[in-house]
Amino acid sequence: MKTKAVRLYGKDDLRLEEFELPSIKQDEILAKVVSDSICMSTYKAAHQADTHKRVPRDIAEKPVIVGHEFAGEILEVGSKWQGRFKKGDKFSIQPAMFYEGGPVGVLSAPGYSYQYVGGDATYVVIPNEVMETGCLLPYKGEGFYPASLAEPLSCVIGAMHACYHVKPGTYDHSMEIKDGGKLALLAGVGPMGLACINYVLHREDRRPALFVVTDINQERLDRAASLYTVEYAKSRGIELRYVNTGAMENPVAELMEISGGSGYDEVVVMAPVPSVVEQADDILAYDGCLNFFSGPSKAPFKAPFNFYNVHYASTHVVGTSGGNTNDMKEALEMMGKGLDPAGLVTHVGGLNAVIDTTLNLTSIPGGKKLIYTHVKMPLTAIADFGKVGKPVYDELDRICKANNGLWSVEAENYLLANAENL
Repeated sequence: MKTKAVRLYGKDDLRLEEFELPSIKQDEILAKVVSDSICMSTYKAAHQADTHKRVPRDIAEKPVIVGHEFAGEILEVGSKWQGRFKKGDKFSIQPAMFYEGGPVGVLSAPGYSYQYVGGDATYVVIPNEVMETGCLLPYKGEGFYPASLAEPLSCVIGAMHACYHVKPGTYDHSMEIKDGGKLALLAGVGPMGLACINYVLHREDRRPALFVVTDINQERLDRAASLYTVEYAKSRGIELRYVNTGAMENPVAELMEISGGSGYDEVVVMAPVPSVVEQADDILAYDGCLNFFSGPSKAPFKAPFNFYNVHYASTHVVGTSGGNTNDMKEALEMMGKGLDPAGLVTHVGGLNAVIDTTLNLTSIPGGKKLIYTHVKMPLTAIADFGKVGKPVYDELDRICKANNGLWSVEAENYLLANAENL
């Protein structure tokens, strides 16, 4: 079977090509990719190429398919896996397999390391190790885009699970955010911040009593507040506050005042900015956990940290980079029960838009860029659908406006049925 895919050959060298896939082996699966969400990690991989930890050294001769936040449908199952998977099953993939036998060892991942599987393709061959590691995950919800966004949602799920506290007088770590505690999310209304807000508000097992979300961009704060409202949070027993620290004379003092003077049990840092890390440290409560979520693009990243408080106030720091398979299963389960991640998506495009979008991702405003791999469509902001002046876009504009300006399963179905094929 022929596939069309975006492949990485070297630094900033992405190519959209058509080529023949090999016939599947008895331990492989042939699948159709429907949607892929472009991640900042793919931007980093495209710019770093064969110096990236997940990318093989020989991509000039054996290019890899990029894209790791994808969902699709199984077309053919090798005999080894026919007892577990069948034609027609919808799926998502956990790319962080931690499988030692892959092209770059334990860090091998679909979307970085493989010639025949990645999200920015029409059809792929899923290798045995994806199933062996339990990373081919069934999706039983509506549509496909929620399953594409399960991977980014799993990252914030993992961050919440990785927070910890220590019972006074012991060395026993109690994992997770405090139920009924105080949680702050700094620089928290970017795409991953929105995913975190969505998750925190929809959890059933534990919730903070106070949840403060900060940023310095009022427009982005307003959008977040319209998607995940204070009123809804209140119905869930959470006092949600959206705060513009850029408008504060003394952000630390005012954030401490909002906490009642005690500080925050967890402070999650969503931007790799030294001043934000320092601010997070300054507002930690006793036994407070600073979660450094957003990964820096360069290795020599440092920020001041108050070690007096580490010693006397038991403050501590943890970092997470992605979620594990259980986190992704939790994401898919919550989506199957109605959690809609559409608030993350601000742009939609076809496979032909992947190269420019990936290489210029940091200069494109907004949230997640959602790609439909069988569609030919320039990357277009949802807010701009009505400005294009074409029938398909006009109808998409109507559908999205009727859904609070958000993408939806209805919009996805309409696009797939009416857009120009690649």
